[in-house]
Amino acid sequence: MLGKQIGTIKGKQTVRRVLSVNPPTTEISFQDSGEILGVHVIGMATYTAVVRPDGSLIGSGQGFSLTDKGDPVTWTGHGLGKFGPGGSASYRGMLFLSTTSTELPTLNNACAAFEYEVDPSGNTVSTMWEWM
Repeated sequence: MLGKQIGTIKGKQTVRRVLSVNPPTTEISFQDSGEILGVHVIGMATYTAVVRPDGSLIGSGQGFSLTDKGDPVTWTGHGLGKFGPGGSASYRGMLFLSTTSTELPTLNNACAAFEYEVDPSGNTVSTMWEWM
């Protein structure tokens, strides 16, 4: 069951590169900042996206954020997505989190459902909910 919203993070894609054309596969890196459980974080991540024969996307990635105290929050994730107008994209999936932060102990070894939106200019918004 989905629980409360635990964070919203906004960012910008910084690098996009083609890894393969058969199947079409891209690698995307981005930087972001926002709040997780009320704690300010800045982060970076990279994910790969494969265009499936039906035009949908399947992605996997990893990244980390740092709290203002310098504590890391790491994640790996997997999601399904679709293209939108002008090259935008929308994903839904799961993140698997880990941290040593004393400010965010409930994130250690936690799962979070996410929504990830990218507009045609490469601006990103990630929203996460606890999964219980």
